[in-house]
Amino acid sequence: MLEFGGEALVLTHDMLVEGVHFLPGQDPADVAWKLVATNISDLAAKGAEPVGVLLGYTLGHDDQRFLEGLKAALDHYRVPLLGGDTVGGGGPQALGLTAIGRATVRPVPSRSGAKPGDALWITGTIGAAMIGLEALRSGTGDSLAYRRPQARLVEGLALAPQVTAMMDVSDGLLLDASRMAKASGITFTIDSALVPIATPEARRAEAMRWGDDYELLFTLPAGAEPAVPATMIGEAIARRESTIMLDGTPISPSEHLGFEHH
Repeated sequence: MLEFGGEALVLTHDMLVEGVHFLPGQDPADVAWKLVATNISDLAAKGAEPVGVLLGYTLGHDDQRFLEGLKAALDHYRVPLLGGDTVGGGGPQALGLTAIGRATVRPVPSRSGAKPGDALWITGTIGAAMIGLEALRSGTGDSLAYRRPQARLVEGLALAPQVTAMMDVSDGLLLDASRMAKASGITFTIDSALVPIATPEARRAEAMRWGDDYELLFTLPAGAEPAVPATMIGEAIARRESTIMLDGTPISPSEHLGFEHH
């Protein structure tokens, strides 16, 4: 976040790498969409209105399709392309986008504001991207949630004046909840049965540890109702040894909670 002329500018930068964040040979239009959506999701978590984006692009196998997807995503979120740069290819394609937004409320929501007694909420469902990737790999089923995620921009703008803490779920519900708890100096108790999933029940544990869903995870004071549809999945309590208590059991820091960037 950058204070500028009496306003707060929110800046974020995410990268996608072929073979890590998207499949080799995947439709470049979908890759472009995902690149925009992941960055807009970061703005949504700050309750920020998009101002524009800057693109870093490695030339690939079908640049025209990428431009088509880029235009579709930018039109969808009503955000202009302000500039950027391109480089020649040769290895796995790497793409970067910087998104600039204007904060709409003060203080700007962060992941560090949750307090004991706050309720923990999440928008939408989780696990849809996991199912979508499997569908894309197999060539059968609905892969849209993985190929073209939806940033919760409208929801983030509506929630920003209410929340005590907020972030998007990009690396897995449990991992991102743990990060919020650590930043806030509290512990979250989560009831797994309350977590809304888009997967079969047998895969609930997987869904909570998978990423790419880009839902908003946020806290509200006890008894407060969110301005948008959402599900309460737990609460914040005084800090304990573990940042997450899942169904009453502490989760070990060594346990797999989601996608770790290395």
